Amino acid sequence: MKILFFGTAQISKTYLESLYKDANEIFVITMPDKPALRGQKLTPPVVKTYSLENDIKFIQPDTFSTSIIENLKTFNADVGIAVAYGKLIPETVFNLPKYGAFNIHFSLLPKYRGAAPVQYALLNGESETGVTVFYIEKGLDTGDILVQKKLSIEEKDNSETLFNKLIPLGIEAMSETLNLFRLGKAEGLVQIGEPTFAPTLKKENGLIDWNKKANDIYNQFRGLYLWPGIYSIASKGKLKGKRIKFIDIEIFERSSKNKNFGTVLSIEKDKGFVISCGEGKILVTKVQPENKSVMPAWSFIQGGQLAIGDKF
Repeated sequence: MKILFFGTAQISKTYLESLYKDANEIFVITMPDKPALRGQKLTPPVVKTYSLENDIKFIQPDTFSTSIIENLKTFNADVGIAVAYGKLIPETVFNLPKYGAFNIHFSLLPKYRGAAPVQYALLNGESETGVTVFYIEKGLDTGDILVQKKLSIEEKDNSETLFNKLIPLGIEAMSETLNLFRLGKAEGLVQIGEPTFAPTLKKENGLIDWNKKANDIYNQFRGLYLWPGIYSIASKGKLKGKRIKFIDIEIFERSSKNKNFGTVLSIEKDKGFVISCGEGKILVTKVQPENKSVMPAWSFIQGGQLAIGDKF
């Protein structure tokens, strides 16, 4: 098939690879190069790099001008596919392919429309998620559903492990959808249910509120594992005023009620330290102190910077 592919992120590249290996004719639309890291050197999206390596035609439009749209028309695409492109695609563009365009979204729509569906499913302690393939229309993730596949979320899953499970499931759903087009059976179904939303995450989403339940803090850790991570500011002790990032944590105990939440209650030999929550306790096993490298929590404690009774 002739496919217009909209994608930018690392996850997009995985889907592009699958389409390319299946001998489809592809025209890639990806985001412009952006400054990256401390040097602010212009860095191409991984989708662009893959396209260059495999001689796949691509463009990187800031906006979809008349001349760009005319260029896309000459490709005569059968279908459009969007995977983590990075911005909304205008109607004049997603209507260009013969059979329209579809998006691959990592939730069971209409739940978690928006930019961070995997993260919010974990933040909210969901036990199930999945992949939805739907027709692109003017609304945000509102189009008719073509294929939907479910997946159980395990308690130990975080945003990294869950993405790793959802990516192959999404590729399977994409292949299934393309087969529906080939058979002339690609009729979408209206989304049913009350929509929920998963807006773009910010760094401040990682700040821990120790008055919450241990289970909620653990879900925050799971959801924000890839970015931005979770952190706290020491309010009592040698580290007062310092920011500590918690790289790995466990639920130590779930049900106790604690008025003095955010306090270091105990040191667990060869493991780390326990902090009280509004309900339950968290065991911290790996940290990143302010302006320092990631280290085991036990090694951090051995440095003498943290003691029982210190508070976050």
